[in-house]
Amino acid sequence: MSATETQYPYSPGLEGVPAGISRVSEIDVEKSVLEYRGYNVHDLASNGSYEETAFLLLHEHLPTVEELTAFKTRLAEQRVVPDSVWDAMRAMANHSNPMNFTRTGFSVIAGYDPDWDKEATDQEANLRKAERIIARAGTLVAGSHRIIQGKDPIAPDASLDHAANLLYMIDGAKADDYTVHVMDTSLTLYAEHGFNASTFACRVCVSTLSDIYSGIVAGICTLKGPLHGGANEAAMKMLLEIGSPDNAEAWVTDALAHKKKIMGFGHREYKHGDSRAFYMTEIAKEIGKRMGNTSFGDIADILEKHLLEKKGLYPNVDFPTAYAYYLLGIPIYLYTPLFVAARVAGWTTHAIEQLAHNRLIRPKAIYEGSRDLRYVPLAER
Repeated sequence: MSATETQYPYSPGLEGVPAGISRVSEIDVEKSVLEYRGYNVHDLASNGSYEETAFLLLHEHLPTVEELTAFKTRLAEQRVVPDSVWDAMRAMANHSNPMNFTRTGFSVIAGYDPDWDKEATDQEANLRKAERIIARAGTLVAGSHRIIQGKDPIAPDASLDHAANLLYMIDGAKADDYTVHVMDTSLTLYAEHGFNASTFACRVCVSTLSDIYSGIVAGICTLKGPLHGGANEAAMKMLLEIGSPDNAEAWVTDALAHKKKIMGFGHREYKHGDSRAFYMTEIAKEIGKRMGNTSFGDIADILEKHLLEKKGLYPNVDFPTAYAYYLLGIPIYLYTPLFVAARVAGWTTHAIEQLAHNRLIRPKAIYEGSRDLRYVPLAER
């Protein structure tokens, strides 16, 4: 071990290394409990709404009836995206991933924010920006999908709540109450999750005193990777590859024998299972029963049983969310962008928290390269 390593202990992937102090959320790894601002995420998902959760994250308390009504009104008023943003998206290559469209959308729309020229540390302006970002995220995600399909984006409906409006803008049909409940639940469960890769990227970005929109773009770029946000898409493709419950046991046995990565299982932060997955699994299986298609839930049971017995792995939230979305008819390539539509609440909250007591995030690296080399003139090489 080098002297540098002795002085600065190294943890690959920064696993277990505290990178800051936060009041936003906490994961109890022993109890498998996730709390936002001290509230169990299960309570928020089952009894509240995404709007209540977003308000809680931004304002540090659950809203009163009056506060929630005003918050919903502000979100509804700010969902509209300027036509020039759609024009910028239409100018992109038509094979682009919707995450690229969403990222570009936020880059362009930043210049239209009424507070665009405010200082990065102006917390009141940042709160206003955060609300606009949350309001427009669903519009940008749904609009990206429409443009990729060669269609025009659907204008938001101010009469609809957040989850219902998001579903409406995807295909132009107003969803039934249970479908809205499923989407709202998934948005709430995905809203925040501590110092994950995308949130940390967002905090690093704004710690330079860059603007909050740049932090969101950094978060989107990080979330795009299959080891983070893309896991839900990969999990659904895996379920489709398995095909039926009859194939599940042989498939998982072969996957383990050949050391294939099984998407949607395991999580660095949870020793006894992802608390969000427990709740979302109930929702996903209920959808299957309502639609007369329990095959994905049956496959899930077999995979979960074998992976727990053989590898001690539990499903994470991406696994049940994947087949819940699929049963609702949502295109697979939209799963990660929907993650964005939810997580902007957490990202903006962390950006605001970072800027409230900012210190530039600048970790060290352990150097393992050559030393004391003699420079050789170009003619002698």
